[in-house]
Amino acid sequence: MTWGLIGLNGLVFLRELSLPPERLEQFVATWGMIPAQVVSDPTARWTLITCMFLHGGWTHVLGNMWTLYLFGDNVEDRMGSGRFLLFYLLCGIIASLSHILIDPWSEVPTIGASGAIAGVLGAYFVLFPTARIITLVPVFFIPLIIEIPAIFFIGIWFVSQLLSGTLALIGPELYAGVAWWAHIGGFIAGLALLPIFRKSRRQYGRFYADEYWPW
Repeated sequence: MTWGLIGLNGLVFLRELSLPPERLEQFVATWGMIPAQVVSDPTARWTLITCMFLHGGWTHVLGNMWTLYLFGDNVEDRMGSGRFLLFYLLCGIIASLSHILIDPWSEVPTIGASGAIAGVLGAYFVLFPTARIITLVPVFFIPLIIEIPAIFFIGIWFVSQLLSGTLALIGPELYAGVAWWAHIGGFIAGLALLPIFRKSRRQYGRFYADEYWPW
């Protein structure tokens, strides 16, 4: 399912690339999530789902899909494909609702899988806290490749989102363009929904060692 989501996002992005600027703008306005429309028009609520398959450029789509690739398959393994898909979509919907709660009258389309993927990060944070994440850390302009425990890597990411989201409330002109609270809402949704969607130990199989089951 993780690869299926990556493939679907890729196909939609290729569709975006094929459109001329005028039609692309219309495409995003139609399928992106516009908070003011969702609040005022119930028929626009389907965009809570469609918006998470659109992206605003190569950096946006590659960053999101790379993150989903790194963390999604392990979380999917602990849930099963069907449950993982529902979990992913619910996290994305809750992420969009979080953004609407903060800025309900915005007429700017919100797009991207970041909110749903934030939910995947939330689940990974609980399931694999001691997993090692390989990352680049610049030290005096020299990029160093180091391994960081997932609990620190994802924890630092969440704190940065929370800080940026708070600053966006104080000075929106400085932090506009990113739905910070969608990321925060998606992450919290992942934490909250994990107990519902994860497989039980019996479902997963007895041959896995106890160290893989922190609950």
